[in-house]
Amino acid sequence: MTRARRRAAVRRFDSPAQEAYLALWRTYDRLREIEEEFFERWDLTAQQYNVLRLLRAAHPEPVPTLSLVARLVSRAPDITRMLDKLETRRLISRTRGTTDRRAVLIGITDAGLKLLDDVARPLRECHERQLGHLSATELDTLLTLLGRAREPHEEEGSEWK
Repeated sequence: MTRARRRAAVRRFDSPAQEAYLALWRTYDRLREIEEEFFERWDLTAQQYNVLRLLRAAHPEPVPTLSLVARLVSRAPDITRMLDKLETRRLISRTRGTTDRRAVLIGITDAGLKLLDDVARPLRECHERQLGHLSATELDTLLTLLGRAREPHEEEGSEWK
């Protein structure tokens, strides 16, 4: 049975856009579950990992908090609390800017770099578990379609645009 006939037979969705949105949501939920289980081993969240990854890319330069927030994959409503946790674990350091004392600069520590090194190979395996069943062509198509779906909703200048 084709998708269109299946849709007509069972009216679970108000529109193809709703079906696509809910399919994205369900897919995210299934993939997130694998990710959460993975990061639990390192007492991290995916968002904390993303912060460390971004800081490593800028290392040895520290990154202003607002610049870091703008580059995150998903919105972080309580960035201060997240940074507090990472600082408590000595994975990051925070300093005040020299020209603007209100600016907080975030840097990754040696312990943070080591954690990222420890996580790297198992994380690649996690991503293979999540999406390794897709071919390179399918992954390319998926990335293209996701980019097109996201594009009108990205802020101007976003690295994701």
